[in-house]
Amino acid sequence: MDTADYSIVFALRDGVLHAHVTGDSSLEATIGYWREIARETSKRDAHLLLLIDELRGEPLGEADWLQLVTASQDEGLQRLRIAHVKPGGLQAIEYCEIFAREAGIEAKVFEHEALAEIWLRYGER
Repeated sequence: MDTADYSIVFALRDGVLHAHVTGDSSLEATIGYWREIARETSKRDAHLLLLIDELRGEPLGEADWLQLVTASQDEGLQRLRIAHVKPGGLQAIEYCEIFAREAGIEAKVFEHEALAEIWLRYGER
């Protein structure tokens, strides 16, 4: 099993919790940072999340995203509106959006932070 090699920085700006994650891509890292996000959003009572995901390396596949969403179902993510930004390209992250929506999590993936911010604030609910 890989070790989770990532770092995450949080900032609350204008009612939006910003999370910026960097490091090496792995299922363990992704599960780890989502657990940290769940704790931070609960602690700050945040309902809007802008995640900038700059993990590098081999992207997660369909089975990994399904495992991640399944593992995260009890983390309270259903109360959030989540914009997940992959500035380096989407890399099959659409599976995450599909599985998240099936689990009742309002999430959308983007390549550009500006579009993600607009969707968070004004997008269709």
